[in-house]
Amino acid sequence: MTTTQTDGQWSHEEIRIAKSALKKAYKQETEALIANIRENAANVTQLEDVWQLHDFLSAKRHDIDGKYDDREDFLVFTLSKLIKTGLLDKSDLQGLAADKQAKVTVLTRM
Repeated sequence: MTTTQTDGQWSHEEIRIAKSALKKAYKQETEALIANIRENAANVTQLEDVWQLHDFLSAKRHDIDGKYDDREDFLVFTLSKLIKTGLLDKSDLQGLAADKQAKVTVLTRM
């Protein structure tokens, strides 16, 4: 008896591709954030500037923590959001099943 992959299931290779893409986007985003922090930290001259930087970092942490959901049920949505924001390119998803690539493409247009 053989089993076939259903629409919502991800093969081991597809999971590897998706997680590699997520890792790439995460690295790109966090490196840009660190560069931004270095630039802004140089402009801190008052206590109010420290609190503004803190608020900015808190908001970014919340945003980043929620952005990289790698659960199988959410991968298509996560990947499409990262493409929409420019953190990934469709070419980063080469190797995914055609139906998953199509779903990502459709979601990037919404």
